[in-house]
Parts: sequence; C-alpha cells; structure tokens
Amino acid sequence: MSTVSVVIPCYRYGHYLADCVSSALDGQPGVDVRVLIIDDASPDDSAEVARKLAAADPRIEVRVHETNKGHIATYNEGLLEWADGDYTVLLSADDRLTPGALTRAAALLDANPQVGFVYGHPIHFQHGSPLPPARTRLRGTTVFPGGWWLERRFKEAHGCITSPEVMVRTALQREVGGYDPELPHAGDVEMWMRLASRADVGYVRGVDQAYYRRHGENMSATEFGGQMDDLRQNKAAYDSVLAKCGDRIPEARRLADTVNRKLARLALRRAVRAYDRGRTAVVPEAELVAFAAECWPAYRSLPEYQGLRLRRRIGARTMPYLQPLVLTAVVAKGREWLWWKSWRLRGI
Repeated sequence: MSTVSVVIPCYRYGHYLADCVSSALDGQPGVDVRVLIIDDASPDDSAEVARKLAAADPRIEVRVHETNKGHIATYNEGLLEWADGDYTVLLSADDRLTPGALTRAAALLDANPQVGFVYGHPIHFQHGSPLPPARTRLRGTTVFPGGWWLERRFKEAHGCITSPEVMVRTALQREVGGYDPELPHAGDVEMWMRLASRADVGYVRGVDQAYYRRHGENMSATEFGGQMDDLRQNKAAYDSVLAKCGDRIPEARRLADTVNRKLARLALRRAVRAYDRGRTAVVPEAELVAFAAECWPAYRSLPEYQGLRLRRRIGARTMPYLQPLVLTAVVAKGREWLWWKSWRLRGI
C-alpha cells in the first residue's frame, strides 16, 4: 500500500481545518495517509483546533510556529523536513480533496515510475456557496512526456494547475528542492516546471481531484494594481526555471523567446481590454506597455500593439461603445473563449 504525506499549512484558517483534514483521511481507500498541520503563528484559535484534531486521530501531527515564517518557509518545512511517504500533497487549510483523489493519483504514480507528479481537474467554488458535487468516476489517465509538458507551459506562459489537485513523488520533491522564496505568488508554477524538467507528468481524466476555495484572502487574488505583480512574478518564474534547469531543457533559448513574446502579448491584451471595458482609469496601461517592451523589444510589431494604437486614437471614453464594431476586439474575445474552452476540456 502506497504511503501519502499530506502537508496542511494553516494561518488563520482553523475554522476550515476539520473539513480539510477529513477530506484527506476519509474516502481515500488503498493508501496509507499521514497529515501534518503546520500553524504559522495564527493569532486566532487555529493551533488549538489543530491540536484537538490530532488528539482524536493518531494519523495527524501538528507543528505550531512561535513566530510567523510566511507561507513559502512553511511549505518547505513540511515538504522537505517532514514528508516521508512515497508521495506528497500540499493542501491549503481552506481547500479540500475530493473522495478518492489520493487513491487515483497514487495508482497512476504506482503504475508509472517515470512520472514525477500527477494532477487533475480542480473545482473552483466561491466562499460561502454550497460545495458543488464532484465527479469521481475515472475516465482514464494520460502520461505527458516532461519535456513536451514543459514546452507547453512556455508556449502558454500560464500555469494550468491551481495547487491542491497535485500529488508529487516525494523523492523527486527532495531532488528539486523546495519552493523559491523569491517567488511568493508564482512559486507553484515554477515548481511544476522544475519537476517536469526531470520527470514525466501524469493526468487523471474525467474526475475532479480537489476543491479550491475562492475568496478575498486567497494568495493568488489580484486586482488592477496586482496585474503588474502577476505578470512580473510569472516572468520571474520562467526566468528562474531557465536559470535552474536550462541544462535540462532542449532549445532553452528558443523557449525563452517564446515565453517572453507571449508575456508581452498578454500585457498588451490587458491594456487593450482596459479600453474595451472602460477601465483605463484603473488599469496601469503605461506599466503594461513598458513590461511588454522589457519582454519583447519588438513589441510594436505585435498585433496587440496595433490594436492598442487604434484604441488610443478612438479614445478611452468612446471605445466601449464601439467595441462591437472593432475587429480586433471581436477576435480577442473569440481567442480568449477558445483558449478557455480548450484548457477546460484537456486540462493541460
């Protein structure tokens, strides 16, 4: 029977802990699960809640920090110092696993020693809303060559994983090391790519592997000012992977060009959408254009920049009314819908 170490970092999320821990320990047949809750000096009763859970179940351990160390240090403590199972899962205290998620992921890893980590589809639900039903009937599995999966990430310039839906081979986690403290908001994207540079990637099809809670306190929540931080962190993640794993990535220079051009286009699209949606007063257009120039010096040749020039001539006040008549706006909407639909269907 495979062993699974589930690391649950917690900061002020004690009111979610019981459901989170239960999702890891119950309804996961065929795997031997241990849970570590690490409370990062929460100012509420989170540590007390964690200790009560541990007192009632020997499979649960608790560590409580005397001072707050931050989420990256807390992640790494659990993953690198404590986890000793065959496989490891990092599960935020406000998220949950679906029934059988650990069973399905472990089975794929058991059957494919060359696979370094497994993921599946996460259900995103809004805080305060009822928990949606989860699909638990497996439709099959897929193993992607690590190099192919990694190149896909560089082409998209976007991570396709939320986080709680992932199970990692513990030996590989130790080999690649922990999360990078220089990437507080994109460390997960960089981690998946580092893992893929050394191993193949598994995917479980037709099922939901985890519940990801959306609320104002999510680490990933960004608004208009945060759009720049989001882009910069994303670029830093790709730069980091190239610096750390470039010798393992064929055609690293080409992939660097690919992702930088893509990031420039994404930045310019955000500026374009600001005109289309009447949000130029709150979206940092000048910073977005400067970022595009940093990523791709020839940014003025990109179609998104041509669309932005047109919108500037039309004007921020008029553009929202003319959006249905501007071809580039229609094409952009269609492109976004097709990308979203493709991503949801394939999970990659």
